[in-house]
Formats: sequence, structure tokens, C-alpha cells
Amino acid sequence: LYQSTGDIKWEQQARAFTSKIEKEKMNGGTHDMGFKIYCSFGNGYRLTNDPGYKEVIIQSAKTLSTRFNPKVGCIRSWDHNKDKWDYPVIIDNMMNLELLFAATHMTGDSSFYKIAVSHANTTMQNHFRSDFSSYHVIDYDPITGNVTKRNTHQGFSHESAWARGQAWALYGYTMCYRETKNPKYLELAEKIAGFILNHPNLPADLVPYWDFNASGIPNEPRDASAASIIASAFYELSAYSEKGKYYRGLADKIMENLTTDYRSSLGENKGFILVHSTGSKPMNSEVDVPLNYADYYYLEALFRSKNKIKYMVNIN
Repeated sequence: LYQSTGDIKWEQQARAFTSKIEKEKMNGGTHDMGFKIYCSFGNGYRLTNDPGYKEVIIQSAKTLSTRFNPKVGCIRSWDHNKDKWDYPVIIDNMMNLELLFAATHMTGDSSFYKIAVSHANTTMQNHFRSDFSSYHVIDYDPITGNVTKRNTHQGFSHESAWARGQAWALYGYTMCYRETKNPKYLELAEKIAGFILNHPNLPADLVPYWDFNASGIPNEPRDASAASIIASAFYELSAYSEKGKYYRGLADKIMENLTTDYRSSLGENKGFILVHSTGSKPMNSEVDVPLNYADYYYLEALFRSKNKIKYMVNIN
């Protein structure tokens, strides 16, 4: 709202809510540092250049780096369910790498960049099937670095393509190309896009079912959050790909459909913008509900559609 209007009252509200999570900069028990800090303090710094926000971002990157195992080559995702996994790495974790790239831009310390690249390369090697769909969870032996399991936690089955996971992968590797200019990342992003777009179970409105292989399609819940992430990624991908016009057109179509058919009426939906997202169908958690990250990436995609997002790599 502040970015859209320039109204200081929205800046004050954003600062008030952002300050409530500053303590998370020291929370080394989660990989979600990028989601929590870069989507809040990162945007705050982008819009205000507040040096205090910069320090929070740098400290958060230091904290996230403590979860990196050089033998595995990845940042550990979860500490829970130790009876199921030894060193789980989930595809969602690609989204946290932007925080590390930002910290290198801010400090000149290449260690953050190197961790991000190692994680991206290891994930590229182990998370993807021959059709360029992604597993959700890869478990590693923390001593040898070998893969021990390939399975899911929020998808339909171990060999299925969980929709939001594919969206995270698309977005993550597009972002990694921006930060590194490594053509392998751009190539993978486009292959992930190809998997999504060519899948026979992708609905005509481009808003996917919660899992591309869910058994009850077409009577399965949709996931508007996955569509929002994909749209935002396509807008950025359109700036790098030789097929830029194609990806921008797809992003426009997704956004038009979300706005027309998945946007709630003003005053309804408990303040959320979008309806029909799915958090974790296997656990019957957050099924066909609004989700804050669906709204976040929907708004980000709107800004990207108007070329109103400046990336950290361009400001510093």
C-alpha cells in the first residue's frame, strides 16, 4: 500500500508490523528466514533505505548460514520429524536464497553468495526428475552428503508433482539467474515452466490443482497461491528469456483469471484478497482457504506487471 500510494500512514503501519518480527533475525531453528525477513525487511529496505533494516537483513543471512552443511551442499530445511529425515531439504528452500544474495550485495562478503549457489546447484542435481518436475523433500546423509530419500510432505504422493513446489522451483531458479547470470539456472527455469504449462492436468485458466497428479482431478481443490507465484515468476522470466513476450502473456492471463474468478469481494474473506488456496491437503490443513502468501505473490505480480519492482541487485 505504501509503495502504491506513497502515503506515510501506510509506511507507519508497515513499520509497526515489521518491527514485531525483528527478533526472528536470531532464530536459527528454521530455514524460512528469507520468507520472513526478506519479504518484510527486504521490501522495507528497498523502499526506504533504512540502515536498521539493512542490519536485520545481514544478521538474518548470518543466522541462515548456520544451517548450511558443506558436505551436503545445502541449507537444512526442517528440524522436526527426526524419525523421518536426517537432513531434509525442501524445494521451498530455493526461495530463501535471495536473502543470501542480498547480504552479499550489502556487505561484499561472498560467503553468502557461495552458500546460495551451492544450495541451488545441489538442488538442481538432486531434486528434479527427468521431466523437470520436482520432488518436495530430499533427505541427505549429513555425514556423507549422499541422498537417502526422495519423498513428499505436502504433495499427493512421493512421485507426484505438488503444484506449489513446482512454483517455488520456477521462481527460485529465475531469481538465481538474475543474481548469477548462470545460463544453467535460466535453462532449468524454462524447463520447469515447460513442465507446468504442458501438463495435461493444468486447467485452462492456468490456476493449478493443489497437485498435478492428485487422484480426484477435476474434483480436487485448486491452489491460487501456486498460480500467484507462477505469475510473478513469469513476469521476471520474461525479462531474461528469448520467449519473453510468451511468458509475459501467460502471466497476464493468470493474473486476469485470478482477479476475475479468485478475488474476493471487498469486506469479505476476512480481509484476504484471493480465495481457493491449499496449504497441505494430505494433512487436511488450510484446504480451499485464503493464504497470506497467495496474496503476497499476487500483489508482487501486480507490481511486476507494471515494472514497479526494483531488485536488490540493481539498487546496490
